[in-house]
Amino acid sequence: MTTHASFIIGAYAITALVVAGLILRAWLDYRLQQRALAELEARGAGRRSRRG
Repeated sequence: MTTHASFIIGAYAITALVVAGLILRAWLDYRLQQRALAELEARGAGRRSRRG
């Protein structure tokens, strides 16, 4: 391997961690929004897109 291998591997590792963190954050936010939507629908608030 070249002398820059550790830098390249480290850069890829950091990038992978950042991308994984962004995916995790989006997934957790999706779950939170689904829970909030279910709560609103249980209280009787309908979706605007369902009104005809």
